[in-house]
Amino acid sequence: MEISRDQLLTDNEEFRKLAQEHNQYSKRLELLTEKRYLTDDEKLEEVRLKKLKLRLKDQMEGIEKQYRLAMQQGQVA
Repeated sequence: MEISRDQLLTDNEEFRKLAQEHNQYSKRLELLTEKRYLTDDEKLEEVRLKKLKLRLKDQMEGIEKQYRLAMQQGQVA
């Protein structure tokens, strides 16, 4: 049985919060990448946002793995 992100967005509050935060960082990064030149502060922000996004992605994937394992063990309806 395959778990979908949509299902996790509906069923798991933590996953939903992480996904929202990830989307906010993505939008801010898009704004930065549209600029022709970045200030030093913006360059630092870009690096920081990429690291934060990666951390959130790892956390979301961890939740997916836990959920999938629980489903395999019959612990999730």
